[in-house]
Amino acid sequence: MSVQTEKMTGIFNYLALAIVVVGVGLFYSLNINIWFRWGIVLFSVAGALATFFMLSPTGLHLHGYVRDSWRELGKVVWPTRKEAMQFTWIVFIFVIILALFLWLVDSSLSWLLYNVILGRGN
Repeated sequence: MSVQTEKMTGIFNYLALAIVVVGVGLFYSLNINIWFRWGIVLFSVAGALATFFMLSPTGLHLHGYVRDSWRELGKVVWPTRKEAMQFTWIVFIFVIILALFLWLVDSSLSWLLYNVILGRGN
């Protein structure tokens, strides 16, 4: 990133932060209807987001990344309901088999250690 780009990023980031700070400051300082005050805060947050995403180089890169990611997500081939159910059952059965295997290994090692090697069994 060049020095000029870093300066521009910093300027727009601080500008977005200043917009939010002004909106929150107006929320607490103005003596008007609560809905108008919340409207000012929401407007300032929207303005800060627009400043960040439309003007800041970092925001523009982030916007491009999100757009490209959304485009790639559209290319994903999702499984059908039947395939998803089959895969779910396969995983469920595998988990049960693995749990039984680990229980068997644990029980065998426990029996070997306590009953055979240490002689503390019943």
